[in-house]
Amino acid sequence: MPSEKARVVESVPVRDFFELYGAPLQLELVAGEKGLNKVIREKSINRPALALTGYYKYFANKRIQLCGAGEMGYLRDLKENQQRKVLEGIVKSHIPCLIISRNLAPPKVMKDVAEEFRVPMFRTPQKSKDFIAEATVLLEHQFAPQTTLHGTLLDVKGIGVLLRGKSGVGKSECALALIERGHSLVADDITYCKRVADIEIEGTSADLNRGYMECRGIGIINIAEMFGIRSVRLEKRIDLVVTFLEWEPGMIEERTGLEENFYRILDIDIPHVEIPVRPGRDMARLTEVAALVQALKTIGHDSANEFNERLIASMAQ
Repeated sequence: MPSEKARVVESVPVRDFFELYGAPLQLELVAGEKGLNKVIREKSINRPALALTGYYKYFANKRIQLCGAGEMGYLRDLKENQQRKVLEGIVKSHIPCLIISRNLAPPKVMKDVAEEFRVPMFRTPQKSKDFIAEATVLLEHQFAPQTTLHGTLLDVKGIGVLLRGKSGVGKSECALALIERGHSLVADDITYCKRVADIEIEGTSADLNRGYMECRGIGIINIAEMFGIRSVRLEKRIDLVVTFLEWEPGMIEERTGLEENFYRILDIDIPHVEIPVRPGRDMARLTEVAALVQALKTIGHDSANEFNERLIASMAQ
């Protein structure tokens, strides 16, 4: 089953990167403030060692450029006019920004070139390898394909469960019952999804309505105030999609659990369960059990297959 169309992020403004991650990466802007509107177009970090020697054939100019102890030591060994020539060659390649690790002090000519060509230059006390590792993860998150889904996301016993179904089918009532039982709300009604590292889907809520739920007949309620701060999570990996269907006579319902179904979100298949809604059924309890079944499957225990194997063995005897 396909998901909604994905939105691919092709660039991230340097200003946004600095505002979002300047604190965790310990970035200090030292020059080139007028160039903060430049954009980062690739999610990797580049060490411009070859570019400093004048070789630009494979220069990754769309990436953040990181100068560590080696690059800065090489620059200091050059005469001032040589430093300017090398640095101008790099910034003229339209790099997004320049970062210096280990809080190394940039030469005056380096600051002058950054100001003249409006290239933001930062420095950080982090070591080069530590900065690259942390910044790459953050950039992966920023460049991750995104989409929005109509559904309510909860953390049920550590399993991220996305509740889907037609409007009025009972998603909010089920979510509220699960929250009363100690589970956590991530997003109500609209879930923002990102494909992280091409292996999992992460869901979150818009900042505006995080922690709030719409309950038909009552109105908007504040989950954190009613049930405590532990009842709200900022984000959660989506491990299971549960779709509520209005029950109809003659509807085919899954009885054994041997057949696996999936719901595709951003080209990743997520286990999918369809539960018919009928009077008298405890939808919250059924959703909780579905989450626990999925948790068992992730550690290699499939109740349906285990019972099927026992049945076949018994029939063979």
